Amino acid sequence: MVTSKHTGKRLFVLDSNVLMHDPACLFRFHEHDVYVPMMVLEELDGHKRGNSEIARNTRQASRFIEDVIKGATQEQIKHGLPLPAPITGNFKVGKLFVQTEQLATDIPNILPGNKSDNSILGTALALRKTSSKTDVVLVSKDINMRIKAAALGIPAEDYYNDQVLDDVNLLYTGATALADDFWEKQRKDIKTWHENGRTFYEITHEHVAHWYPNQFIYSTDDSFDAIVREKNGTTARLELLQDFRNARNTRHNVWGVNARNREQNFALNVLMDPDIDFVTLLGQAGSGKTLLTLAAAMNMTLEQKRFSEIIVTRVTIPVGEDIGFLPGTEEEKMTPWMGALMDNLDVLTNSGGAGDWERAATHDLLKNRIKIRSLNFMRGRTFLNKFLIIDEAQNLTSKQMKTLITRAGPGTKVVCLGNVAQIDTPYLTETTSGLTYVVDRFKSWPHGAHITLQRGERSRLADYASEAL
Repeated sequence: MVTSKHTGKRLFVLDSNVLMHDPACLFRFHEHDVYVPMMVLEELDGHKRGNSEIARNTRQASRFIEDVIKGATQEQIKHGLPLPAPITGNFKVGKLFVQTEQLATDIPNILPGNKSDNSILGTALALRKTSSKTDVVLVSKDINMRIKAAALGIPAEDYYNDQVLDDVNLLYTGATALADDFWEKQRKDIKTWHENGRTFYEITHEHVAHWYPNQFIYSTDDSFDAIVREKNGTTARLELLQDFRNARNTRHNVWGVNARNREQNFALNVLMDPDIDFVTLLGQAGSGKTLLTLAAAMNMTLEQKRFSEIIVTRVTIPVGEDIGFLPGTEEEKMTPWMGALMDNLDVLTNSGGAGDWERAATHDLLKNRIKIRSLNFMRGRTFLNKFLIIDEAQNLTSKQMKTLITRAGPGTKVVCLGNVAQIDTPYLTETTSGLTYVVDRFKSWPHGAHITLQRGERSRLADYASEAL
């Protein structure tokens, strides 16, 4: 039983899904105490087997708990064990309580059966009655669990530590527009010069302090599109972009693809930039994320020969009912999940006058240079001189994103694609998605770039459906 008397401290009762989501959550509650019901330990034991991300997180959570209670007596565990202090930060830490005895509760019959959720709710309700001077709060990623807790009068919260932003509308877009009168007011504080056929500007302005490396700066009348190459305080060096929107000039396309709007032009500029190692593209369905990325990958791999291979991967989460076991090799199993890739490859390799032989030769060439890989076999690998495309990245957690991005070896470029409005992974939201996480964390890195594609270019039907449905 918990007998914490500290005024202002709270006792957080953890649901099992929180530990499975973030094994280090025990150390995220600052000065507050953490309580782990026995039923949670039972659920952890039931999910520890296998090679899935949940199984790995479950095993790690169990190891963290064991490290804290190792060598402690039952009486010490009953009265709480101090959690280790963080390496960074100066905030206080609370205690870890693990249930050591059956707690009396009088939960009414509105929660029938022996469901584990009901057992955890019963434990939380009993703690509220026995710890009258401590606020007991249930923490769960399960919205139905929080609803049931509210019905029983138990305060319940989601786990917010992995939430990158309070509102997804605050997410960095990668581009900012200049005021209409910017050039007139700042004419004296702007320098311009040409170097190696490129045009550069040096701007000193108070707004520069809020810019990021490789952020796009543009004027609303399309007369000026540039990228921030360097920034020092309120001074920034900008470089004019290449214009990939000129369909008449074949030198200004990428594998036969031209940009159809401003944001697509921004995307092609960073995708084709050898000094940028990490690119994130967000956008609604039909905005051109996959097509632009594949065009740049094929250009830089097959024409420029900067990369030896294109590797495409994505998380395999179905939208509808799972179709079950898929036979074949790793690549054959992944093929049904790569419909978008195949559709875009058809567009990029469609030669109007090509015969059967030319199409077969092109298909064989691409098959040898484009590899489809499963996320399940990424741990421990190192990719050298590869163009790595992570599709549907909004369905990955921050830890999965870290696992994938850290596979990049020398000469590798990583591109993450996704739409945070279409998340299929349980317990992930727009503000906790791994894609949101990396966009926010990489925005200050001089070798990373991000752009949010604003408009769909698939068809007028698709555009209307995105807005009206």
